[in-house]
Amino acid sequence: MSDMHTLRFYVTPSHNCSYLPDRQAKTLFVDPQIEITSDTYSQLSELGFRRSGSHVYRPHCEGCQACQSIRIPVDFFKPNKTQKRLINMNRDLKVIRKAPSMEREYFALYKEYIDARHSDGDMYPPTPEQFHQFLIDGALDSWFYEFRDPNDRLVCLAVTDHLHQSMSALYTFFDPIETRRSLGTYAILWQLQEASRRNMQYLYLGYWVRDCRKMSYKTAFKPLEMLIDGHWTHFRQESF
Repeated sequence: MSDMHTLRFYVTPSHNCSYLPDRQAKTLFVDPQIEITSDTYSQLSELGFRRSGSHVYRPHCEGCQACQSIRIPVDFFKPNKTQKRLINMNRDLKVIRKAPSMEREYFALYKEYIDARHSDGDMYPPTPEQFHQFLIDGALDSWFYEFRDPNDRLVCLAVTDHLHQSMSALYTFFDPIETRRSLGTYAILWQLQEASRRNMQYLYLGYWVRDCRKMSYKTAFKPLEMLIDGHWTHFRQESF
């Protein structure tokens, strides 16, 4: 078992940046041989760390702070008109909470999503082993939230970590054909509602990079807080 005083950290060699072309990146990660407790993981999230499978990490690039940790204060979030319409539009979806597992239905949807949306990224081509390592390994208080349409068809799956006083939106994948529903955005809106029902303080959205187009959707959720110099600070709209 671990606590914050017994953790060991390592820094990777330079590698190609996943977010910005022609950039090199380094990553600080917790020793994967250490069993991280839920309490320690919650504290690490406060410090801007993120989980990918059994790896808990954060960017550690020299001379670059493009990756900014962001979170939404649950009690202060108010959906805008577009977001309210999305909530109403998707009221026919049923949400079911399941323990993380490798199911044929899950991987089929994951593969459709990666093939359609991320064929140019390092997650392509998707494999069952990759799915397991990314979304099942290292799970603590982690859940798969199934979003099913009236025909019981799985259209979206949100992977969420429950922290002590917060939730972390780890990853979401969905049917790429269902563009009208804006399922990626709706999954965040639903997780905010679930966090409110559970009296959670924050929903963590991972990292935001100003010059990465694929991350621009995160700025539609307001207010946002950003981790700057070790302090969570209100992210003003003019910063977007």
